[in-house]
Amino acid sequence: MNAALPIGVLNATVAQEQISAQWDRDIVARLSDYIAVPAKSPMFDPDWVQHGHIESVVQSAASWVQSQKVAGLTLEIVRLPGRTPVLFVEVAAFSGATKNKAACANTESAAGQNVLMYGHLDKQPEFSGWRADLGPWTPVYQDGKLYGRGGADDGYAIYTAIAAIQALQAQHVAHPRIVGVIETCEESGSYDLLPYLDALRPRLGDVGLVICLDSGAGNYDQLWLTNSLRGMASGTLKVQVLSEGIHSGDASGLVPSSFRILRHLLDRLEDSATGRLLPQQFHCEVPADRMAQAQATAVILGDELYKRFPWANSSCVSDCGASNSQSMLPTTQDPLQALLSRTWIPTLSVTGVDGMPNLQNAGNVLRPYTAFKLSLRLPPLVDAGTAVAQLKTMLEDNAPYQARVTFSPDSHASGWNAPSSAPWFEQAVQAASQSCFGAPCGYIGQGGTIPLMSMLSTGFPKAQMMVCGVLGPKSNAHGPNEFLHVPYAKKLTAAVAQVLAAAATGSK
Repeated sequence: MNAALPIGVLNATVAQEQISAQWDRDIVARLSDYIAVPAKSPMFDPDWVQHGHIESVVQSAASWVQSQKVAGLTLEIVRLPGRTPVLFVEVAAFSGATKNKAACANTESAAGQNVLMYGHLDKQPEFSGWRADLGPWTPVYQDGKLYGRGGADDGYAIYTAIAAIQALQAQHVAHPRIVGVIETCEESGSYDLLPYLDALRPRLGDVGLVICLDSGAGNYDQLWLTNSLRGMASGTLKVQVLSEGIHSGDASGLVPSSFRILRHLLDRLEDSATGRLLPQQFHCEVPADRMAQAQATAVILGDELYKRFPWANSSCVSDCGASNSQSMLPTTQDPLQALLSRTWIPTLSVTGVDGMPNLQNAGNVLRPYTAFKLSLRLPPLVDAGTAVAQLKTMLEDNAPYQARVTFSPDSHASGWNAPSSAPWFEQAVQAASQSCFGAPCGYIGQGGTIPLMSMLSTGFPKAQMMVCGVLGPKSNAHGPNEFLHVPYAKKLTAAVAQVLAAAATGSK
C-alpha cells in the first residue's frame, strides 16, 4: 500500500511514551466529558433529535479533532435527511518528508490503497445494577479504569485514531491516506450506516485496510484481533389471549395462560434443557482455520473464558448442617467449547418483558398478554435476513388455541468471517503486539455484532481487516459498571500506529 511514499522508521518506544502522555493529559478528560452525556442510540431514545445528546457528542468530538492540527486533515459532519449524523474525517497520505507537509491530498492521486478507520459515538441505555459510587453518566477514573457508559463502547475510537496518526507524523513516519467514519446508530443495528457508505463511497476510494476500533480483547496482555462476529436477529414475540385481565380464580384453567403459550412457542426454537437452537438452518460449520485459531486461543485463555463473568452465588446447607456458598456454573467448562459457544453457535436470549406487573403490583389476575423481546445471536455465516423470515414463520404459524401471536422484528444484521491475512498484515500485527505488549497477537471470535463489517467485506472484498478493541474481561459493555481499561487502550493506540506505518509499504 502506498509503496511510492518514502518511509521513516517508527521508534515504538517514543511513540508509546507520546501516546501515553496524551491519554493522561487530554484523552481521559475528553472521554469523561463524553461519558457524562446520555447519547443513547435512536432505538433507545426515539426523541434523540429533540434531546440533542447525539448532536452534542458529535460536535464535541469534531471540535477536538480539529484542534489537533493533524497535517492534511479535513473533517465534515455529514447529514442525510431523517438519519443520525456521521463524522467523516480525511487525512491525506503523509510522506514523512517534513512535519507539516502531506502528499496525495485526494483519492485519485493517492499512491495505492486507503485505510478506513471506524468507530461510533451512540450508546446503550443505562441498565441497572451499577455500584453505589458509579453510574452510567457519572465518569469515575479509578485504578486505571474509566467507568461509565460508552467510553469503551465506543467513544474512545476517534481519539485513538487521531492519536495514532499524530504519533506517526511527530516522527515524520509515512502513512497512507486515511478516512474515518464515526457513526451514531451502531447500537441500533447501524440501519443508518449503509446509506452513508453509499453516499461517501466516491470519497472512500480504494480501501485496502479497515481498522475497526469497536471490538473485544481476550485479556489485557496482548493485541487481540477479532476473526469473526456473530450475526443478530431481534424482535418482540407477543401472545394475546384476552382483551383485558380477568380474575385468575374465575378464568384460570379455562383461559390458557399467555405465558404458557409463549413458552410453548419458544420450545419450537430452543431446547430449554440445553439451550441448543433446534432449527438446523440457524447453525453452520466452523471453518478449519477458525477452529485452529480457537484451539490456540483456548490454550491462552483457559478457564478465564468463563470465570470472567460475574456469576451469582447460592447458599446450600450440607448434611452436617454447615452452610456453603456455591457459584453458578457455565454451560460448559471446556475452554474450546466455551469459546465456540459464544462465537459460532446460535443462542437465544430474552432481553425484555412486557405485559407483566412488578411483584408489588401482581394481583390474582390472569393477564391478557405476555410479550418477550428476543435476541437471537447467529453464527457468522448465517444470513440474518433469511433467519428473521424463518423465525417469524416458525413462531406465528399454527398458534396454540388460535391465540393472537405476532413476532415483530426490529433489527437484524448478518455476521462476519475475516478474510485470510496478507503476509504484510500478519507480520505487522504480530510485530505491533510484541512491541507494545511483549506477547504475540491473539485471535478471537466475538459474540457481538458489528453490522459495518459485513457491509465493508462486501464493498471491499480484498481489504485486510484489523478489528480490535478494548472490551476485555469484566469491562461489561451494555451492562452495569462498564469501564475502559486505559493502560490497554494506550497500548492499543500505539499498536494501531505501528500497523498504519506498515500499511504504507504493505504491498511491497
